[in-house]
Amino acid sequence: MATSQTETSKAETSKGRRIGVYPGTFDPITNGHMDIIQRAARQVDHLIIGVARNAGKGPLYSTDERVAMVREDVAALNAGGASIEVRAFDNLLMHFAIEMNARVIIRGLRAVSDFEYEFQMAGMNARLNPKVETIFLMSSEKHQFISSRFVKEIGRLGGDIRHFVSARVAERLAERFALEAGNGTAPTTSQT
Repeated sequence: MATSQTETSKAETSKGRRIGVYPGTFDPITNGHMDIIQRAARQVDHLIIGVARNAGKGPLYSTDERVAMVREDVAALNAGGASIEVRAFDNLLMHFAIEMNARVIIRGLRAVSDFEYEFQMAGMNARLNPKVETIFLMSSEKHQFISSRFVKEIGRLGGDIRHFVSARVAERLAERFALEAGNGTAPTTSQT
């Protein structure tokens, strides 16, 4: 069972442990994200899931809501001995990785279309700090087509999303879309 920590001291996480950061918006977290998280946890001793505030993407859920959803899904995960921590961040990814004493940034790739952007990002990050490596994990075949954007679109239009997200996330999405339908707008969310 994975341990979800809210605060971990740098000294505690840096004593010879391999620390990795898996960043994303997670709006919402999908089964594809969970697949990458489980596989990433096998590559490091301590995995920090960085939930980006990223207001520019206009997320459906506030940062606090997204952190809570990720923590709920990760709590049920068998991480094979690795500890998992979930944190929000709103600074440069490389700065976040350095603050966390991470030596690895983990990125998931779904398709060739993801690669060009991720390749450029990895190059920029390497220029900012060559001591932090980027590791790419290919999505498992059954998760390659899943994206948070598609899940929200399908759910908003009444489609069945239970194969793409956990039951908890599917329930939260159904509640959010019911609220939207009831008053014609999404509830106001805070990005704190």
